[in-house]
Amino acid sequence: MFSSNIYTLLLMCLCCALASSSDKSNNEARKTYIVHMAKSQMPTNFDNHIHWYDSSLKSISGSSQMLYTYDNVVHGFATRLTDAEVQALETKPGILSVLPEMKYELHTTRTPKFLGLDQDQAFYPESDSVSDVVIGVFDTGVWPESKSFDDTGLGPIPRSWKGQCEYGTNFSSANCNRKLIGARSFSKGYIAALGPINELKESNSPRDDDGHGTHTASTAAGSIVPDANLFGYAYGTARGMAARARVAVYKVCWLGGCFSSDILKAMDSAIEDNVNIMSLSLGGGMSNYYRDSVAIGAFAAMEKGILVSCSAGNAGPSSYSLSNVAPWITTVGAGTLDRDFPAYASLGNGLNYSGVSLYRGHQLPGNLPFVYAANASDAANGNLCMTDTLIPKRVEGKIVLCDRGVNARVQKGSVVKAAGGLGMVLANTDANGDELVADAHLLPATAVTQKAGDAIKSYLLDDPKPTITILFEGTKVGIQPSPVVAAFSSRGPNSITAEILKPDIIAPGVNILAGWAGSVGPTGLAEDKRHVDFNIISGTSMSCPHVSGLSALLKAAHPDWSPAAIRSALMTTAYTEYRDGKKLEDLATGKSSTPFDHGAGHVDPVSALNPGLVYDLTSDDYLSFLCALDYTESQIQLLARRNFTCDLRKKYSVTDLNYPSFSVIFDTAQTGNSVANDDGTTVVKYNRTLTNVDSPATYKVSISPPSKSVKILVEPTSLSFTQVNEKKSYTVTFMGSSMPSNTNNFGQIEWSDGKHIVASPIAFTWI
Repeated sequence: MFSSNIYTLLLMCLCCALASSSDKSNNEARKTYIVHMAKSQMPTNFDNHIHWYDSSLKSISGSSQMLYTYDNVVHGFATRLTDAEVQALETKPGILSVLPEMKYELHTTRTPKFLGLDQDQAFYPESDSVSDVVIGVFDTGVWPESKSFDDTGLGPIPRSWKGQCEYGTNFSSANCNRKLIGARSFSKGYIAALGPINELKESNSPRDDDGHGTHTASTAAGSIVPDANLFGYAYGTARGMAARARVAVYKVCWLGGCFSSDILKAMDSAIEDNVNIMSLSLGGGMSNYYRDSVAIGAFAAMEKGILVSCSAGNAGPSSYSLSNVAPWITTVGAGTLDRDFPAYASLGNGLNYSGVSLYRGHQLPGNLPFVYAANASDAANGNLCMTDTLIPKRVEGKIVLCDRGVNARVQKGSVVKAAGGLGMVLANTDANGDELVADAHLLPATAVTQKAGDAIKSYLLDDPKPTITILFEGTKVGIQPSPVVAAFSSRGPNSITAEILKPDIIAPGVNILAGWAGSVGPTGLAEDKRHVDFNIISGTSMSCPHVSGLSALLKAAHPDWSPAAIRSALMTTAYTEYRDGKKLEDLATGKSSTPFDHGAGHVDPVSALNPGLVYDLTSDDYLSFLCALDYTESQIQLLARRNFTCDLRKKYSVTDLNYPSFSVIFDTAQTGNSVANDDGTTVVKYNRTLTNVDSPATYKVSISPPSKSVKILVEPTSLSFTQVNEKKSYTVTFMGSSMPSNTNNFGQIEWSDGKHIVASPIAFTWI
């Protein structure tokens, strides 16, 4: 009897162990998916859609739970599934699609003056209408104690606001006020993928322990703060673009990244909360619109009248490197300011090379020994100053030249310091060229261009006892030319829909001063114990909230304008030339930039307030665009969240989307919208409609053809408007001569009444 019981007990333990092993295996095989449901197909025996979602999930899995349910941006839910469960669920009635979760990454003072806002306050009165606008910022959270969120002088929270201020680690409703009116965090997708949040490293709440979210939120709508600076650099008055607008923060990014299930739920909640602008300085891989969670969420926001501004990405200067290219998203690239932070490398041979730095600390003596990192390491990649690659005996008491690449710029300085080095010169490589980004280094350091870096390396190799002095010059303004397209700013063409020109515009994104989190140093390194109220960082992450804030100003001035009208106003008034008539430069090449680099140009908010005419769009226009892409009914329903069938009797064309720019594809194979003439030219037609938003006027067209290779015909050549909101249409016919494949040319169409100039860039591509 005893032995029998022992045997039974052992058998039970073995079964439990096997079951536990099986459960663990299944759990490890599970991934997060977003399940899109056709809400209209809900069976009548269910009281509400959530019960239906839950029943559908339980029919294929006894253990999976819903992480989120969605109602505004999509109809469906997020859950963890095995491959087998995915296949089973896809066969169930009412399932549109089961899409794997995507991981997104962050795209990481003087700008009001640079943009002309300080001299033109009369154009943008800080009225109560501005304080009625709510900007939703989707990022790493917020540091509510920042002076940028001071609510002094603001009236009651808008009655339309339905959001909340959540309780969590180091955060409560008391942290919100009449400026920061909402703060929420979303982490279920992150936790499901990577495990519990380590509260020793980051707060399980809306609190920002990274700094990025505080920086973007304060850039968009930070309050006016005098005497703002970083270690004395960029000293002045800081303010967001819409200094009296309200801020609502949605924390969707954590140490391990930003997950689409969390982003979608945050966008879903923001629509419920009644935000007016959504600002997302993040991006993921390129995918079709019906598979891109940000694009899906942005479509729903657009239908609610919410403008969605997104960063273009930091993968430039490579072509086809853009993120967030859906035509209902405003895609923002980055340009420089007319401000710099020079720090010179003065060599022992008497030659000086200009660099940039935000270092503030003890000054080094002159003529210190100088060494190239590659010669102070036995590692194959020793030139990069990676962790533990430098040999202390070779760098101790010296300045070290490190090459840029792979690891963070500021981390290289930390590696040099740990090995006993006294300072650093950071040299660009081919990938960065002449682009210089200033950093608040932990040791005396300056960053120099590739050309300067090559010259300095030659000196290091030729001189048996090389020496160097680093000189820090502080802040310089009035730098020309400016703006210049940042080399890191992602570029077109648009890899998803070539006929839609992206980015839309560029805005300041290099060396931007804005609020910072009090728990993290300016470099973000663990060993950086310095605490600052403001930080200077760069990226399209910084240019995006500039446009978000400017869009809020336009929304306040023109409450009846749609997101498309606001974007059009920003695009058609953007500039592509300096005051001397020369074209905007591209920092990556030193040559003139193109619409693939700058889109419609650099934003000009004062001109955008009164653009004269706008290119408007409705959700129906975007649905017709999806029909032109030959999307299936279920793919369109993923975005539209309702039944929609393309009219088989109608001929849809992507060239008919009423966009403020033109990307013309001359397809010699005749597989797209091109038609061949007998004379060998390829013809493409575009239809556009302009809406008058000012007084009656007659506009005449002018054309800047790229070369003799393209002829442009606009019909009619003049448009007369007699009242506000009147619409007039025109057709553009582009005739391209035969050219080699992958050839690009550029031009422009302008409509003017003598008071306004409504400009649209044109990019021509032969394939």
